[in-house]
Amino acid sequence: MYLKSLKITNFRKFGENNNKVEFVDAKSYREQKDKQELNIAPTTTLIVGKNNCGKTTIVKAVDYLINNKDRFKANDFNFSYLKGLLDTYEELIPKLDNKSKEKIVSPFLQFNICIGIENSSNDLITNIVPFMRLTDVDNSELEIVIKVELENDEVFFRDIKHIIQETQGQQESVLLRRFFELINTSKFKTNYYNTEDEYIKDFKINNLIELRLIKANNIESDNCLSKAFSKIIEYRYKSFLKEEGNELNKKIADINEELTDLIDKRHTTSINQSLEEIESNERLKVLLSADLTFQKMMNNLIKYEYVERGLNIPENQFGLGYTNLMMIIADLIDYMEKYPEDSFNSKVNLISIEEPETFMHPQMQELFIKNINEAIASLLKNKKKNVNSQLIITTHSSHILNSKIHSGYTFNNINYVTIKSNHTNVVNLYDDIIIPHNETNNEKKENDLKFLKKHIKYKVSELFFSDAIIFVEGITEDTLLKYYIDTNIKLNKYYISIFNIDGAHGLVYHELIKLLKVPALLITDLDIKRNKDEKDNFKQISDLTERLTTNETIKKYNGNSDKLDILKKEMFEIENMHIAYQGKINEYYATSFEEAFILTNYHNELLVNVLKSIKPNICKEIMGNENNLNKIKDNSYKLQNKLSKNKSDFANELLYKFIIENDIGEIPRLPKYISDGLSWLAKKLEEEK
Repeated sequence: MYLKSLKITNFRKFGENNNKVEFVDAKSYREQKDKQELNIAPTTTLIVGKNNCGKTTIVKAVDYLINNKDRFKANDFNFSYLKGLLDTYEELIPKLDNKSKEKIVSPFLQFNICIGIENSSNDLITNIVPFMRLTDVDNSELEIVIKVELENDEVFFRDIKHIIQETQGQQESVLLRRFFELINTSKFKTNYYNTEDEYIKDFKINNLIELRLIKANNIESDNCLSKAFSKIIEYRYKSFLKEEGNELNKKIADINEELTDLIDKRHTTSINQSLEEIESNERLKVLLSADLTFQKMMNNLIKYEYVERGLNIPENQFGLGYTNLMMIIADLIDYMEKYPEDSFNSKVNLISIEEPETFMHPQMQELFIKNINEAIASLLKNKKKNVNSQLIITTHSSHILNSKIHSGYTFNNINYVTIKSNHTNVVNLYDDIIIPHNETNNEKKENDLKFLKKHIKYKVSELFFSDAIIFVEGITEDTLLKYYIDTNIKLNKYYISIFNIDGAHGLVYHELIKLLKVPALLITDLDIKRNKDEKDNFKQISDLTERLTTNETIKKYNGNSDKLDILKKEMFEIENMHIAYQGKINEYYATSFEEAFILTNYHNELLVNVLKSIKPNICKEIMGNENNLNKIKDNSYKLQNKLSKNKSDFANELLYKFIIENDIGEIPRLPKYISDGLSWLAKKLEEEK
């Protein structure tokens, strides 16, 4: 058995949509379980996202259900959900009758747990039999519905009616506060149902799921490792005591007797002789004895040191990253030592590690996720226990995410958690939805997926942890856009990442971008097709009639057509993507960003000086001695063509001039299609906020 998914409804930031967390699919579970060297974590589930988006809430939900015993309070309910309920109560409860009763719903939390069942395994399914029907015998999964519900609806509705009446005419915040107080004092109970909403009696989720929480940031003192390993050694010796207890206890008793005799000879007798000078020993006498016990011996048994180049270094000089890593390992060892034999095969065993990247440098983070299974397998090598658990890691580390993708060579079993409309939004990533199956060219699908996994390695943090993303197709826009964003008061407060990738390959990212729902501006080029004569003579394009494009992105969203005369004006908007391209700029159509920039700013002194600096001979040939700036406009295609081998120089020289220029009014403007795109991006980000 294994945990396949968890759907969270109304709990904290979770609402009623996009609230399902996928943990493992049957194929991955089966394949990994067959690898005998992996005794733990048949697959590792990664829950990734920015701070305060709901990652910890996912594990917290399972923890509450297993260990918290109905201690749910108002703060555990989704605020928007409670506000919506209160609005309904205000409307219906004052005129409460049988008809309006049907429309009133009491507050509840719901958790749908899907358990995967392997028919070929030795799993004991006794604990889930109450949820099984005859039709479920051959099913590979089974769902348990858990609801946290009021014990007494009538009392709750009576009390809320009184609160509404008492707060009439007062500020809304007063009513809301009273409503929260009522929920905090109301009694809730956890009930279990099957998928047909039939109540299942006498069932507890902790009989089915066991959860071990490991918090990475648990370095509490300079000797925390000594304490941790002392605890492990103590547990091992307690197990030993069950078998060899009499012999060890006899040795401790012998030590106590020997030490007591020694103390008596050297200390007790002389102390009592001194006391007799003050008071008779018949009235005042001391007895000193050794009191060594197993527990006292274990409390300070272990002294943790680490060895570096043959030197024993004290624990308090151990780096925080390594200390954090060793604390995680110590927790895992402790879990495996105490692992109940009867739980294996009869329970779903979860180990959750929260943000293991704490204090770790990037390389250690990548190696951690890559090698955690092998490390655990090594720890278990000499054990008789067969510990087999699912590993769940919550993180906002791009390095751990990157390592997960590349060590498993897949996006499967990654849950991306973000915030949409003030609710936690869970995106389940799978290879098949990131690169949809292509019936006509399956090889292309495999190649696209291979490219994405490799290319994303270098920009993974930008893609998954940005507020917005901009895709560009060249070094010039990549270099200059960063400046324009930094000086944009609407955009510079956001974390906006720029990807430099050509349009054909950029298409591979589109499904993933739509899944992540991050606002994305895709800046592409018209790429007007010219014949050889037009190229050789640097023909300017002033009309798109019967003109074609070579741009794959434009073709895709232009009805799979390469005809530019049927193209919409300067943009496509598809879900969370805005695709911007050149329109007509000062009489001509540009075929690249450089040409669009020149056409937009051909009168700008700063740009003209940079062009003269980078391409002095071409500028002189074009302008002659007249310094006629209109000739720059009329030769924009020729200039961009001649800049093709000097784009980096052109971009960096422009950026240098931008930075040292004191008058911001002298800075060239962005072409309209890009400035419009940035305005769209700013609007989307404000809507998100």
